Amino acid sequence: MRYWKKEGPENTQATVDLVVEKARDLNLQHIVVASNTGKTAEKFIGSGLQIVCVTHHVGFKSPGEDEMPKEMRKKLKDNGIEVLTTTHLMAGLDRSLRFKHQGVYPAEIAADTLRIFSQGIKVCIEIAGMALDAGLIPYGEDVISVGGSHVGADSAVVLRPAHSNYFFDTKVREILCKPRDW
Repeated sequence: MRYWKKEGPENTQATVDLVVEKARDLNLQHIVVASNTGKTAEKFIGSGLQIVCVTHHVGFKSPGEDEMPKEMRKKLKDNGIEVLTTTHLMAGLDRSLRFKHQGVYPAEIAADTLRIFSQGIKVCIEIAGMALDAGLIPYGEDVISVGGSHVGADSAVVLRPAHSNYFFDTKVREILCKPRDW
């Protein structure tokens, strides 16, 4: 396991390199990458791996706004990268209830528990479940998932994700990297 000194985009290339190397070592083909603008997913072009890029849902930052430019979405698709834009596994209606009623809800408790490890580790686990629910990665197989704290990638895990309705059956096999100070 690698620890980066701090969170952030300066770890992105090293995280990508580590993930590609580990995928080859373990003979894994499927990589799930959090990338709202597409810049992190773009770094996997030419890796020979099957990449799924998971973005924020449209309207995450502001109503009707898609954070990924159309040109980047096209570039990723033209290079064989699937792009999944959908509601976050650990948000959705629970977050809406929190915004409206200022309460705490089960999905947010699960998300905060995973943040004990780091924001990026939470993202890794969440996006793998989202990609599995969308049918973009195979059920019952280990994959590598890549996430970050805010911008870029600083965390990666090998895991066997479960569908959202069986979320707690998810198995984290290895934490490949994460920021030490986040």
